[in-house]
Amino acid sequence: MKISNRIRSIPEVGNNAWAIFEKAQKLREQGIDVTMLSIGDHETITPEPIIDHMAQAARRGNTGYASIPGMAPLRAAIADRAGASVENVFVTPGGQFALFEALMATIDPGDKVAILDPYYATYPITIRAAGGQPVIARALPDAGFQPDFDDLDRVLHDAKVLLINSPNNPTGAIYPRETMERIAALCIKHDVWLISDEVYDTQVWEGEHISPRTLPDMAQRTIVIGSMSKSHVMTGFRLGWLIAPEFLVSAVFELAIATTYGVPGFIQEAAAFALREGDAIAEETTARYRRRRDLAVQTLQGANGVRMSAPQGAMYVMLDIRATGLSGNAFAESLLDTHHIAVMPGEGFGQAAAGHLRVSLTLPDEDLVRALRTLTDHAASLL
Repeated sequence: MKISNRIRSIPEVGNNAWAIFEKAQKLREQGIDVTMLSIGDHETITPEPIIDHMAQAARRGNTGYASIPGMAPLRAAIADRAGASVENVFVTPGGQFALFEALMATIDPGDKVAILDPYYATYPITIRAAGGQPVIARALPDAGFQPDFDDLDRVLHDAKVLLINSPNNPTGAIYPRETMERIAALCIKHDVWLISDEVYDTQVWEGEHISPRTLPDMAQRTIVIGSMSKSHVMTGFRLGWLIAPEFLVSAVFELAIATTYGVPGFIQEAAAFALREGDAIAEETTARYRRRRDLAVQTLQGANGVRMSAPQGAMYVMLDIRATGLSGNAFAESLLDTHHIAVMPGEGFGQAAAGHLRVSLTLPDEDLVRALRTLTDHAASLL
């Protein structure tokens, strides 16, 4: 007996982006205190009002099968947030599954999906899981990780979909209006779908967030991915959505029947409450990461062996450690082994991120500063 080729083709051999995180988890299981700056999970629990509302919904009896596209109050709240209609919204178990559904609805086996390097680590494996082939266009590190439009034009000529992410994980780059307009023009030129991953849309430190769906002639070819995970500290609730043309929303309904059969009603009620009543929660979360971003910039300024471009958004900093002579993988291994601090090596995010680290801002302020100083001291010791 053997595993299907479909599953075996998903991972990229020799490039496990989560290897350091998994090693750190094993150390924790052995009772070793490890500082986690690897994955983008909040160190605080979901705010009590959201948990209470979820529990009340369950106790009231909302524990059966829920509406598969999403309960009407939640879809309405998401639509209001995005300036869309309810018919454009489909609720999913997390933003990651929304991405999988969007790809399943737009590509056939062997179709090419263009992504910008650096990219979020799940993009290539999700594309392959949906039967597609990832093709890479460069973002330019010396231009704030903005797209190389000549390269993007080249890869889109035979692609079916372009997948973008702004605010960007891992780089923290935000695509300004001019960039989004050029992306939109290329999508129209090559007649491709645009999937816009906007899960960090509340974490904007410089500039503004522009959703390409709002640009002229783009609503009918754009799918927006959203989530409650980052804005309302609800990572474990697995509540996301896609916003798309009505005909695509109708199509993903069929996929949901065959896979998830919807999201639990008591979780949907909690999400609707959070969107309707939780502005203060979202604002507090945004303020926390803005403060930590500023602390990180101050702490890392002038560090020997570490170079950083201040992130414009999201909850990470991207550090260039090539001056140490180590790869991102080797540096991360050394930092974990020596100081029990776990970060994400840049190599898991694409070739353009090689020799970099992605550091999550997911520690209390003083602990974060202490960990960053240890990281920079470690880098300096390697020079």
